[in-house]
Amino acid sequence: MTLWQLPTGQRATVTALDDQLDSRYRQRISELGFSVGASVQCILRPGMGAPRQYAINNSVYSLDRQLADAIAVDGGQP
Repeated sequence: MTLWQLPTGQRATVTALDDQLDSRYRQRISELGFSVGASVQCILRPGMGAPRQYAINNSVYSLDRQLADAIAVDGGQP
């Protein structure tokens, strides 16, 4: 499952970053906390393909589909 597929209110653990993701993006999202083993929660999934909001490390970030699809997570839990 990718981060983009995580339902609202569910928490999951980051398991991998897509190897095809540009190294600059990989480094930056890792700096923000989206690294393997991190716990992340989807807090907002607006419609029409708008960026979704995720809580990680006491911060909230908005990621577009391309970036969120490059982050693999385990199955979500409430």
